[in-house]
Amino acid sequence: MLSQMETTRRAWGVKQRLEFIESRAFWEGGINRADLSDKFGVSTPQASNDLAQYRAIAPDNLNYDASAKRYVASANFVPKFGTPNADRYLSQLKALAEGVIDLDDTFIGSPPVAVAMPVPNRRVDPNMLRHILAAVRGGLSVEFRYQSMNAARPVPQWRRVTPHAFGSDGLRWHIRGYCHIDHHFKDFILSRVSGVRAIGPAGPSAREDEDWSAMFDAVLEPNPGLSEGQRAAVAWEYAMPAGQVTLPVRRAFLYYLRRRLRLDVENDLPAETPVVVANRFEFDVALKSAKGLVAERVNPPAGQGVSLTC
Repeated sequence: MLSQMETTRRAWGVKQRLEFIESRAFWEGGINRADLSDKFGVSTPQASNDLAQYRAIAPDNLNYDASAKRYVASANFVPKFGTPNADRYLSQLKALAEGVIDLDDTFIGSPPVAVAMPVPNRRVDPNMLRHILAAVRGGLSVEFRYQSMNAARPVPQWRRVTPHAFGSDGLRWHIRGYCHIDHHFKDFILSRVSGVRAIGPAGPSAREDEDWSAMFDAVLEPNPGLSEGQRAAVAWEYAMPAGQVTLPVRRAFLYYLRRRLRLDVENDLPAETPVVVANRFEFDVALKSAKGLVAERVNPPAGQGVSLTC
């Protein structure tokens, strides 16, 4: 008799193969037994059983093409194992183009030609990251050698930080934590940490990081300076069924959202900023209240009330 663990493992394996069948059929138009055998190392009879099982679950999804010896997706194809995710597929294409993952790490069989715009790699030392992860998991503080972009701190400085979370602004990773020098929570750019030492007692916990826990609802809408057709295209692109979409954002992340949407750039060309914040006054008030500031905020625009400390 199979153990419960072995039964669960086998059931998980079957589910993975059924999802693979559906993914290949949806994204690439069809699948054959060799695709299953190559991906999962199963025998030809097992691959046939998997295809038969999928057809029993979704009898209208696949038709057999005898000339191609391949099952092809029907015109009435309806996914049974979740809604296909275009963002996931395109993210995998991007990761493949950047060399971050191998084709074997995906369900993709024949990827289209895809390139990603090259950007300078922000190097993060794995041993340094390992120690910071240990501090986060253990609820401890750690000293790290950090190079600020603040003109008042032109050389690297050892500082004790109690880290509690990681955050990405889409281009770089930050470590969020309590700074024992400046005595408040802030962000540190991970690639600017060049050394780690001296694990120690923790400072204030994440529960006291108000800017991290507080959420702000940024209401986005098409730039009113665009034409009616352009605004409709932007509304569809950003999933704004009623002309607006609400984006819950941690208050600590409002600065990064502002940068990504180019709201910090004075620009008279609406096409350069197709999305704007409808509740801009409230947005700016919430942004001013954030205390955990990152190194690029050295010379903020006048009236923003933003100062740099890290």
